[in-house]
Amino acid sequence: MHIHQATTKDIDQIAPLFDGYRQFYGKPTDLKAARQFLYERFKNYQSVIFIANAENGDGVGFTQLFPSFSSVSMERTFILNDLYVAPSARRSGVAAKLLDAAAQYGRSVGAIRITLSTGMENNSAKALYLSQGWKQDAAFHVFHFGL
Repeated sequence: MHIHQATTKDIDQIAPLFDGYRQFYGKPTDLKAARQFLYERFKNYQSVIFIANAENGDGVGFTQLFPSFSSVSMERTFILNDLYVAPSARRSGVAAKLLDAAAQYGRSVGAIRITLSTGMENNSAKALYLSQGWKQDAAFHVFHFGL
């Protein structure tokens, strides 16, 4: 398996994975919109994506980081918004390697942390994060306001 920071050249491999990720969260398939969304993120330098490729070159997973900042510490942070591994590649270490690539990248650009959230019932994801050294926030509740 090979993990690298994606570029626009990787969109055709990432788009089906991104579409699968959205379907996992209950959205209908829309490969064309997935491609366009990814293209816009690359074009506008709005995210950093890592892709995992199997030995045969097929894309088997990805993670997407969105840049942010902490006003309190006045430092760079990232939001790990997406992490997805194709069903055929699950339980093979792909997700852990993608998390590691994201952490290495964050350190390399001087970020102080990466934040993520997952569904309350996504026990396999929670177990993965905890096993990789992520800490569940005990100090803050998360709220959303729909616009």
